[in-house]
Amino acid sequence: MLVLLTVVGCVYANPVDDLLERIDHGASRKFKTQLVKADRDFFELDQSGARVVVRGNTWVNIATGINWYLKYHAGIHLSWNGMKARLPEQLPPVAHRERHETDLVLRYDFNYCTFSYSMAFWDWERWQQEIDWMALHGVNMPLAIVGEECVWRNMLLRLGYTEEEVGRFIAGPAFLAWWEMNNLEGWGGPLPLSWYDRQLRLQRQILARMRELGMHPVLPGYSGMVPHDAREKLGLDVADAGLWNGFQRPANLLPTDPRFDEIARLYYEELTRLFGKADYYSMDPFHESADDSRIDYAEAARALLKAMRKANSKAVWVVQGWTENPRPQMLHALNEGDVIVLDLFSECRPMWGAPSVWRRENGYEGHHWLFCMLENFGANVGLHGRMDQLIDNFYMTQTHPLARGLRGIGFTMEGSENNPVMFELMSELPWRAERITKEQWVTDYVKARYGTDDPTIQEAWQLLSSTIYNCPLGNNQQGPHESIFCGRPSLNNFQASSWSKMRNYYDPEATLQAARLLVSVADRYRGNNNFEYDLVDVTRQAVADQARVVYHRVIADYKAFSRKAFDADARRFIDLLMMQDELLGTRREFRLGNRLEQARSCGSTAAESDLYEWNARVQVTTWGNRYCADTGGLRDYAHKEWQGMLSDFYAVRWRTYFQLLSQQMEALTHPMPDMLGAGQNSNKTATELFQMALPQEVEVDWYAIEEPWTLRHNLYTAAPEGNPVDVAKKAMQLLNAIAQ
Repeated sequence: MLVLLTVVGCVYANPVDDLLERIDHGASRKFKTQLVKADRDFFELDQSGARVVVRGNTWVNIATGINWYLKYHAGIHLSWNGMKARLPEQLPPVAHRERHETDLVLRYDFNYCTFSYSMAFWDWERWQQEIDWMALHGVNMPLAIVGEECVWRNMLLRLGYTEEEVGRFIAGPAFLAWWEMNNLEGWGGPLPLSWYDRQLRLQRQILARMRELGMHPVLPGYSGMVPHDAREKLGLDVADAGLWNGFQRPANLLPTDPRFDEIARLYYEELTRLFGKADYYSMDPFHESADDSRIDYAEAARALLKAMRKANSKAVWVVQGWTENPRPQMLHALNEGDVIVLDLFSECRPMWGAPSVWRRENGYEGHHWLFCMLENFGANVGLHGRMDQLIDNFYMTQTHPLARGLRGIGFTMEGSENNPVMFELMSELPWRAERITKEQWVTDYVKARYGTDDPTIQEAWQLLSSTIYNCPLGNNQQGPHESIFCGRPSLNNFQASSWSKMRNYYDPEATLQAARLLVSVADRYRGNNNFEYDLVDVTRQAVADQARVVYHRVIADYKAFSRKAFDADARRFIDLLMMQDELLGTRREFRLGNRLEQARSCGSTAAESDLYEWNARVQVTTWGNRYCADTGGLRDYAHKEWQGMLSDFYAVRWRTYFQLLSQQMEALTHPMPDMLGAGQNSNKTATELFQMALPQEVEVDWYAIEEPWTLRHNLYTAAPEGNPVDVAKKAMQLLNAIAQ
């Protein structure tokens, strides 16, 4: 049976026509979309007169086909850096019917962290673009947790909590993800009542559009979380979860508590009343927590599933496969079809059975699971990918016996809007009948990305794909190779964040040469949005990588006591940092002001805007209070190589540090009497005197320098300044001068 839906006049007959009109006014008239019943997911490209025909068995699959056509037939690539395009009046015809099918029918999107690191302050306009991106890239199973705080507020009020107590429990906008994952309480709040109204409206818009396109939103289920004071407040039997990197964690309500069913029922009543029912519910109980002897994990799994199925008897539980979760006891207690496990880091640390430091001997015990790409941690800025690993691990699932429960793929990045090449590759894997080579795929990607087949650009991308975008097996670093600019200064700077596990795996000369190649042809592609975005991003990576080389010269100068060389190299390092700031200022995507304007626009009063701005500033710097930042290790986890942050935050740290090293060398040149052996030093042991003779790390209270910046409200704008091509050429001149 064929159901044909086309545009009649100005009335759009299907949601894909609406999507096309958002890409380019009048675009829907150039396509004919056909919704066709089929037993297998597919899309098909064809031609009917002057119009391109796109068939598929779902609206999402039709949208995926449109995206495939735009990339590989029209040379138009839509991505986060540009979701609009000017389509030619006459589209290139499809010469031969082209069909793509897949058995991977579930295609998931988002990590809980994405909702805080990337989407904390998005409005409907930005969300609408994201849903379009999802449809174009085949996503039909998106996590949808906006407004979960509204459900919890209503539930807690019904349980007898006051508004003030609710405010102390629910986190602020930039930290809601970790509250939702049972990691912390209250930090960044309390939320104004207007926030709940805003998020309620926004989530309803999001869900309506997702459902209109035929997607199956994954709503947040009840995982047993309760406030840490629930034992005293409600008399509940709970397991105290303790601290998470210094933050107070919520407690876990034991499934044997007589009121477990009551509280779960209240939760689902409020969730359903506000947002309707779902086919899938996401629950991650005991996330990033040590085993607790008080918890019967099998019984907990059965209790959570039972409560979920009371809300929707046909619903499936979605759980993140991450570190110790889901516990084997939980999987053993569930039947096939009850749960879908997101293998969160399949391109690096798969748990489903492929070789990995996290490999599980029995995989997911026969349960259904999704092959997911994490790619980015902390929404850090930086080129990064594991092309060979991603391709190899994906195709391994076709023959590996432990992969038999595979049902689809997922994007599970902590932060989005970066490295579009990796997300493009991942989105296409389910639809390709034959295994691809990295080299050929990159060649085709470049043509689609820029609408041209320039040999110089091809050379640059083949170089990138074999180096920085090809992090090898055995390297377990979390996300991008971190910028030297973004870490707290020391004599041994390497990674910026506490858990990055960063290891060198590519020569910085590679990114420098790739940037040189792009800059050499940049004048030809002025105004090409995708090219200018990539030009800035690749040049930014080259500047950061060369700055790391210069940093090591500065430290070598200090240890060699070469004061003139130290001053010169320290100046070069700061020059590169400020050059980076100017370069990134040419694109909205790399400006701190873009994030802060989003945050402040959410407020209905000046005080609310100030709270949201503080949330945004703290997240990308200290991440928490002094204890959480320093002892907990959270500082700089979500560092950002952004214009504004470089000049006003990171540069302050580096200038302070270099000045202190310089002062130390000056003091050694003109020592005080005590340093000559008088006073207290005359009583030191030989070992102590030996240590004093070594180069000394200066002690700096970094938090005292960082926190004041988080409290400010100085203006940063989102509007780009300068031309990307001109500033990239200027940056390359500086890099060439330093290299001489």
